[in-house]
Amino acid sequence: MYIWENYEIEMTYLEGILVKGWDEMVRDLTTGKESKILIQYTLPMFIGVTFQQLYNISDSIIAGKFAGEDALAAVGASYAITMLFMAVAVGCQIGCTVVVSRLFGAKDFTKMKTAIFTILISGFLLSLFLSVVGVILSPTFMRLLKTPDNIFEDSELYLKIYIAGFVFLFLYNVVTGVFNSLGDSKTPLIFLICSSLGNIFLNWLFVAVFHKGVAGVAVATFIAQSLAGVSALSVLLVRLKKIKAPEKPELFSKRMLIEVAKIAIPSVLQQSFISVGNLFIQKLVNNCGSSVIAGYSAAIKLNTFAITGFTTLGNSISSFTAQNLGAGKKERIRKGLKAGIRFSLAVALLFFLAFFFTGEVWVKLFMDADASGAALQTGKVFLQIVAPFYFIICIKLTCDGVLRGSAKMKEFMVATFTDLILRVVLAHILCGYFNETGIFMSWPIGWTIAMVISAVYTKKCLGGKKISMR
Repeated sequence: MYIWENYEIEMTYLEGILVKGWDEMVRDLTTGKESKILIQYTLPMFIGVTFQQLYNISDSIIAGKFAGEDALAAVGASYAITMLFMAVAVGCQIGCTVVVSRLFGAKDFTKMKTAIFTILISGFLLSLFLSVVGVILSPTFMRLLKTPDNIFEDSELYLKIYIAGFVFLFLYNVVTGVFNSLGDSKTPLIFLICSSLGNIFLNWLFVAVFHKGVAGVAVATFIAQSLAGVSALSVLLVRLKKIKAPEKPELFSKRMLIEVAKIAIPSVLQQSFISVGNLFIQKLVNNCGSSVIAGYSAAIKLNTFAITGFTTLGNSISSFTAQNLGAGKKERIRKGLKAGIRFSLAVALLFFLAFFFTGEVWVKLFMDADASGAALQTGKVFLQIVAPFYFIICIKLTCDGVLRGSAKMKEFMVATFTDLILRVVLAHILCGYFNETGIFMSWPIGWTIAMVISAVYTKKCLGGKKISMR
């Protein structure tokens, strides 16, 4: 689909690489075979997730390998807090994706540009405020989590530097949401690959070569996030100038902000509540000592890798649903959901095989030669408990994509909060009987019940008909 006018071939080299072929990158999800177009649209996003998780995992791997078990524990101890800030960015990205996808599907490019400008301006102010507050409250956060004294100072320092770069992380996520809304999952991938490889190199440089420890890990992340955020925003602004719109868009619209907020706020709350729940769970883990924290830190990063993969497919289903609703093609959504579930189950199988049967091998990637047996055992047990239930959670997250794309946020939040509440409550109860193993057992129970609720709501959303996989 071609929506650009006066396309210039004679441009600077950098702009030529990033902008050339943009019209081919924009993907209209309202036409073509549903399964094929979803795979073509989602695959670059999956590759992007792989690099994004390498980006996150490299912090822990390099800290554990070159700075020791306490450094790995220090990075992991603040993980629930960093995910709380990430929740805000991801929630706003979801709100942006749904609204912009719907306007793009309706071919209302004037309102679409207004929505994008409104999101960028309000998002920048929000993220700047959260960065300042987060840096100030970092010591309080770590005390509330009962971080052990031997890793407290490093954990606090890592958290402060990470939060200081939140503005750039937020902008990158929102800009990625805009690209994905237009069916372009390739451009964010370019930036993510460059940023991830840069972060891995900088981690190695600051920790292995300059011996800066946890501070080096945090600074490397800050630099990589900053470059990715600024670069992605710059390219987006260049491309927006080339969009053909019948009227001049507003730079900021209160009405459009409200429309975005209707989707973004429930998504932020959903993501934030999950992160708050993880804070309670992290607090329980932190009471078990630094060795258990180190093993949990490694395993939870691997688990997040899998869950983020399933969530990415759910996000693509959201864009697919929103575009087709905007175009008045509701009949395509059911077929897209079937294709999405099949795709997510195939991905779940890969993660299950890798983590259930060879979990200890993956956990060892984060450990140095002197790592304790308790750390390795903790990571292995966690993965063996949760991996069989990836088949459950992937279906739940795919159904969530339809609910979000259809703006059924109440139903979406009910299913998600059920999972959260059950997980937190059961973690506290079972911990008393089975120690850290009891904490891990709460995941599968919450996932299973939430999946049933989400599937029932999705069935109603699609007209109450049974969702056959044939």
